[in-house]
Amino acid sequence: MIITFDWLKDHLKTNLKEKNLLEQLTNIGLEVERVESLSVDNELFKIAEIIKTEKHPNADRLKVCDVNIGKNEIKKVVCGAENAKEGLLTIYAPPGAIIPKTKTKLVVAKIRVLLLMECFVQNLN
Repeated sequence: MIITFDWLKDHLKTNLKEKNLLEQLTNIGLEVERVESLSVDNELFKIAEIIKTEKHPNADRLKVCDVNIGKNEIKKVVCGAENAKEGLLTIYAPPGAIIPKTKTKLVVAKIRVLLLMECFVQNLN
């Protein structure tokens, strides 16, 4: 069974650190086969808010979005999601981030002649 550390803490109602909790689980006879950190590869991903959208000048199904990635830092991204609209909270990843499911590394690219300055991610898993 695969479970998260946070899930364990919620259901066991404990404040133990990860190492101590794992020791306690082993002491009561529950085998912990391995521990994986899922956040190491996702450090570049941020929760972001779309603050403005406009139709891409050279593509029917794409939008150019202004995205606030925190501390009023605004990035311009190209997005293909139909539901992209002002006020939507979503996930943002800059060039160099790797999509966990596909292992695709995000890069700066021209999309229909518009330079994609940053990358915008909808489906991480």
